[in-house]
Amino acid sequence: MIDSNRLTRSSCTISNVELDYRSILTPDELALIDSKTVEVKYRKGEVVFKQGSFANNICIIHEGLLKTYIEGNDNRLVLQVFSPVKMVGLSALLENSHVRHYSAQVYVESRLSLIEIGVIRQLMASNAAFASKIVSLVAEQFIITSGRFYCLTMKQTYGRLADVLLCLGNRIYRTPRFPLQLSRKDFAELSGMTIESVSRIFTKFKNDGLISLDNDYLELLDIPKLEMISSKG
Repeated sequence: MIDSNRLTRSSCTISNVELDYRSILTPDELALIDSKTVEVKYRKGEVVFKQGSFANNICIIHEGLLKTYIEGNDNRLVLQVFSPVKMVGLSALLENSHVRHYSAQVYVESRLSLIEIGVIRQLMASNAAFASKIVSLVAEQFIITSGRFYCLTMKQTYGRLADVLLCLGNRIYRTPRFPLQLSRKDFAELSGMTIESVSRIFTKFKNDGLISLDNDYLELLDIPKLEMISSKG
């Protein structure tokens, strides 16, 4: 179950609902959805879809890491980060919606399935359990985005970066020590600050014994202290 109170206080952008939709489809429905699905591999930094482009599929990420974001002028607002196995691009299911409302790009080499959007709508109309699952995913994404906006507008820089680090350790890698696959620019986008501020706070966290950093890995050394910084903002 989603802890909505936690999500409203955290800028963690990672979905917490398991994508187990195949267990609620009949054999015929599985055959139908599989016939309308293609698998695509993306290189690091490759764009999956662009804001304003035609929305003709829903994506499922099986390997890698992906972000969705809104583009404006020279800036990007990251909405959510998706790790396996999650469904991406559900806003395209909005009635009379024909274009993407945001862009999607992979952080690292990733593998995705692209499902024709028409078959998703068809299965939602014929299978109540499947429709309920999709509604739950859409609702969770709304809660995550609301919590993210709260943190970006109400928390200070230290709290925002602590949120991101805890999100990576708890939701993506599920370990305190994880590969450093995101750049300083990525961290800056996620936490809503400049690259210089990210570097300065990383140095502060490292000197205070909260994290350790090397070229390939980041480790959360004092999770309770990071959680305190996150909660106080």
